[in-house]
Amino acid sequence: MILHQILRLSSIFRSAVSVHLRRNIGLSAIAFNKAKELDPVQRLFLDKIREYNTKSKQTGGPVDAGAEFQKDLNESLARLQRAYGEGDLTKFPEFKFEGELTILLNF
Repeated sequence: MILHQILRLSSIFRSAVSVHLRRNIGLSAIAFNKAKELDPVQRLFLDKIREYNTKSKQTGGPVDAGAEFQKDLNESLARLQRAYGEGDLTKFPEFKFEGELTILLNF
């Protein structure tokens, strides 16, 4: 009887330690990966994204876009405004839900 209880407690202790070790190993793996130097391809990719972000902030729009791109953009916007009506097509629309949907969301 005592031997059975000791084995049962040993089993519970082993499973608790196992869970604890798995969590710690998982967290240490994440910390190790963050401390590790980036792969050269990853570093190049991130550098190019940062470079594009800086250039797009300086130009205020797409990078290395010429006059032809701006002409095509204006023609497309004019065509869309004729098809779908007035409004600023360069901004994301704001949605206002009224009626049954607000009643459903209150529940």
